[in-house]
Amino acid sequence: MNSKERITRMLQHKEADRVAITDYPWNGTVRNWIRQGMPESADWRDFFGVDKFEIFGVDVSPRYTQKILEETEEYRIVTTEWGATMKEFRMQDSTPEFLDFKINTPEAWKDAKARMTFDEKRLNLPVLKSLYPQWQKSGAFTAAQFWFGFDVTHSWASGTETILIAMLEDPEWVVDMFNHYLDLNIALFDRLWKMGYTFDAMRWPDDMGYKHNQFFSLNVYRELLKPVHQRAVNWAKEKGIFTILHSCGDITPFVPEFVEMGIDALNPLEVKAGVDSLQLKEKYGDKLCLFGGLDALHWNDTDFAVAEIERLVPVLKQNGGYICSSDHSIPNNVSLENYRAIVAAVKKYGNY
Repeated sequence: MNSKERITRMLQHKEADRVAITDYPWNGTVRNWIRQGMPESADWRDFFGVDKFEIFGVDVSPRYTQKILEETEEYRIVTTEWGATMKEFRMQDSTPEFLDFKINTPEAWKDAKARMTFDEKRLNLPVLKSLYPQWQKSGAFTAAQFWFGFDVTHSWASGTETILIAMLEDPEWVVDMFNHYLDLNIALFDRLWKMGYTFDAMRWPDDMGYKHNQFFSLNVYRELLKPVHQRAVNWAKEKGIFTILHSCGDITPFVPEFVEMGIDALNPLEVKAGVDSLQLKEKYGDKLCLFGGLDALHWNDTDFAVAEIERLVPVLKQNGGYICSSDHSIPNNVSLENYRAIVAAVKKYGNY
């Protein structure tokens, strides 16, 4: 079976030759694997024999001017197309520090919104024209990457504190942001569909939780964000494709809402945040494809990783409905031999 066939069967809650395996290694992880013996020209997925899950996104930013404000040997401070000012550290696989946000009031949002209009240049067509035939030829599973909702609004555009306060004090402003991001995504991907570029799924990142908690209550989710998520799911269903939500943190209380909306798969099932994938399998395994759930925090310990795979995968794979990956991404302390052993264990215990 190829990747598209295998992942599709998992999303349909059907058995395949084995569970699908896909992941997201950090750039530093791939560089380490090359130093440890993987050919530099190799696609790491071919090297390890895992599945190809290809994602394509469009530009929905306000397109503010990007500038370098300060640069040293340790970092550089830049402004982004989202209007944020952030410090990018030069160390391997570091997380940027956000210093300021331009879109921090309803008035500032009016300017940003006026910039966020349909333009075919936002489609990134030269890249898609190059990659799309390769994806089709290789039998990859493809996903249209939408970006809307809480995650992009608080993390890239306006700042967490600003948006959380506004969700309670000025919800109309925040909901307008959520919806306009989605409207632009839909307009751009509708155009791609008319051009013949179709995808197997619509995937979107919307991190709504952290360790053992959520950024907002279930009632706030139902009132402000769920209707926007539902619109996106409806768009995908009209296109006849799957829906995959990536939401980090412990979002367990929201899962019944996801199931009710018709979301097909949930990723990454973050173990260190408190998500119990076996519990989710028991309650929702016939309706929701589980995608992730293996604790990458300890993947540098092969014995631990293999023991967890032996404990979890035989249960999670039952009746399909499971795509195997880490509970976020593969950090750079996971060696080539670590990951080779992990893949071998998944193929052993995830075989049908």
